[in-house]
Amino acid sequence: QVQLVESGGGLVQAGGSLRLSCAASGRTFRRYAMGWFRQAPGKEREFVAAISWGGYQTIYGDSVKGRFSISRDNAKNTAYLQMNTLKPEDTAVYYCGARESTDWNPYDYDYWGQGTQVTVSS
Repeated sequence: QVQLVESGGGLVQAGGSLRLSCAASGRTFRRYAMGWFRQAPGKEREFVAAISWGGYQTIYGDSVKGRFSISRDNAKNTAYLQMNTLKPEDTAVYYCGARESTDWNPYDYDYWGQGTQVTVSS
Protein backbone atom coordinates (compact mmCIF):
# COMPACT_ATOMS: atom_id res chain seq x y z
CA GLN A 1 0.00 0.00 0.00
CA VAL A 2 1.13 3.55 -0.64
CA GLN A 3 0.10 6.87 0.87
CA LEU A 4 0.11 9.98 -1.28
CA VAL A 5 0.38 13.60 -0.18
CA GLU A 6 -0.06 16.45 -2.65
CA SER A 7 1.38 19.91 -2.16
CA GLY A 8 2.16 23.04 -4.12
CA GLY A 9 -1.33 24.33 -4.77
CA GLY A 10 -2.32 27.92 -4.22
CA LEU A 11 -3.60 31.11 -5.77
CA VAL A 12 -2.00 32.36 -8.98
CA GLN A 13 -2.89 34.88 -11.64
CA ALA A 14 -3.81 33.80 -15.13
CA GLY A 15 -0.70 33.19 -17.20
CA GLY A 16 1.30 32.15 -14.16
CA SER A 17 2.82 28.84 -13.17
CA LEU A 18 2.68 26.35 -10.32
CA ARG A 19 4.37 23.06 -9.64
CA LEU A 20 2.46 20.42 -7.77
CA SER A 21 4.21 17.62 -5.93
CA CYS A 22 2.90 14.21 -4.94
CA ALA A 23 5.02 12.55 -2.27
CA ALA A 24 4.56 8.81 -1.83
CA SER A 25 5.36 6.63 1.15
CA GLY A 26 6.97 3.24 0.82
CA ARG A 27 10.01 1.83 -0.92
CA THR A 28 8.33 0.62 -4.09
CA PHE A 29 7.39 3.96 -5.63
CA ARG A 30 9.19 3.08 -8.85
CA ARG A 31 6.69 0.26 -9.39
CA TYR A 32 3.71 2.61 -9.47
CA ALA A 33 2.39 4.44 -12.47
CA MET A 34 1.32 7.92 -11.39
CA GLY A 35 -1.38 10.24 -12.57
CA TRP A 36 -3.01 13.58 -11.91
CA PHE A 37 -6.69 14.36 -12.02
CA ARG A 38 -8.65 17.46 -11.11
CA GLN A 39 -12.16 18.28 -10.03
CA ALA A 40 -13.83 21.67 -10.18
CA PRO A 41 -16.98 22.49 -8.19
CA GLY A 42 -20.03 20.95 -9.78
CA LYS A 43 -17.98 19.05 -12.36
CA GLU A 44 -16.81 15.49 -12.76
CA ARG A 45 -13.25 14.47 -12.04
CA GLU A 46 -11.11 15.14 -15.12
CA PHE A 47 -7.96 13.36 -16.25
CA VAL A 48 -4.95 15.68 -16.42
CA ALA A 49 -1.78 13.64 -16.96
CA ALA A 50 -0.11 10.30 -16.30
CA ILE A 51 3.38 8.86 -16.30
CA SER A 52 4.58 5.25 -16.41
CA TRP A 53 6.79 3.55 -13.83
CA GLY A 54 10.08 4.45 -15.44
CA GLY A 55 8.87 7.78 -16.75
CA TYR A 56 9.23 6.76 -20.40
CA GLN A 57 5.55 7.15 -21.23
CA THR A 58 3.41 10.19 -20.56
CA ILE A 59 -0.06 11.16 -21.61
CA TYR A 60 -2.06 14.36 -21.17
CA GLY A 61 -5.64 15.49 -21.23
CA ASP A 62 -6.56 17.62 -24.23
CA SER A 63 -7.23 20.70 -22.12
CA VAL A 64 -3.67 20.81 -20.71
CA LYS A 65 -1.54 19.61 -23.62
CA GLY A 66 1.34 21.95 -24.30
CA ARG A 67 0.92 23.73 -20.95
CA PHE A 68 1.38 21.04 -18.28
CA SER A 69 4.20 18.58 -17.84
CA ILE A 70 4.28 15.49 -15.64
CA SER A 71 7.50 14.03 -14.29
CA ARG A 72 8.77 11.82 -11.51
CA ASP A 73 11.86 11.38 -9.36
CA ASN A 74 11.95 7.80 -8.15
CA ALA A 75 14.86 8.55 -5.83
CA LYS A 76 12.65 11.06 -4.00
CA ASN A 77 9.44 9.03 -4.23
CA THR A 78 7.77 12.06 -5.77
CA ALA A 79 5.75 12.85 -8.86
CA TYR A 80 5.36 16.37 -10.17
CA LEU A 81 2.96 18.37 -12.28
CA GLN A 82 4.43 21.53 -13.77
CA MET A 83 1.61 23.83 -14.79
CA ASN A 84 2.36 26.77 -17.06
CA THR A 85 0.21 29.41 -18.74
CA LEU A 86 -2.53 28.78 -16.21
CA LYS A 87 -6.09 29.77 -17.03
CA PRO A 88 -9.07 30.44 -14.75
CA GLU A 89 -10.63 27.22 -16.03
CA ASP A 90 -7.72 25.30 -14.50
CA THR A 91 -9.13 26.14 -11.09
CA ALA A 92 -9.86 22.87 -9.30
CA VAL A 93 -8.73 20.48 -6.61
CA TYR A 94 -5.88 18.44 -8.02
CA TYR A 95 -5.43 14.83 -6.98
CA CYS A 96 -2.61 12.42 -7.62
CA GLY A 97 -3.11 8.71 -7.99
CA ALA A 98 -0.88 5.64 -7.94
CA ARG A 99 -1.47 2.45 -9.92
CA GLU A 100 0.12 -0.77 -8.78
CA SER A 101 -0.81 -3.06 -11.67
CA THR A 102 1.82 -4.11 -14.20
CA ASP A 103 -0.39 -3.09 -17.13
CA TRP A 104 -0.44 0.63 -17.67
CA ASN A 105 -3.88 2.17 -17.67
CA PRO A 106 -3.42 5.94 -17.29
CA TYR A 107 -7.04 6.44 -16.29
CA ASP A 108 -7.36 3.93 -13.44
CA TYR A 109 -5.65 4.12 -10.02
CA ASP A 110 -5.54 2.15 -6.82
CA TYR A 111 -4.56 4.90 -4.39
CA TRP A 112 -5.34 8.59 -4.11
CA GLY A 113 -4.08 11.60 -2.24
CA GLN A 114 -6.25 14.10 -0.40
CA GLY A 115 -5.94 16.78 -3.07
CA THR A 116 -4.53 20.29 -3.27
CA GLN A 117 -6.46 23.38 -4.31
CA VAL A 118 -5.36 25.40 -7.33
CA THR A 119 -7.08 28.71 -7.93
CA VAL A 120 -6.33 30.81 -11.00
CA SER A 121 -7.59 34.38 -10.94
CA SER A 122 -8.39 36.32 -14.09
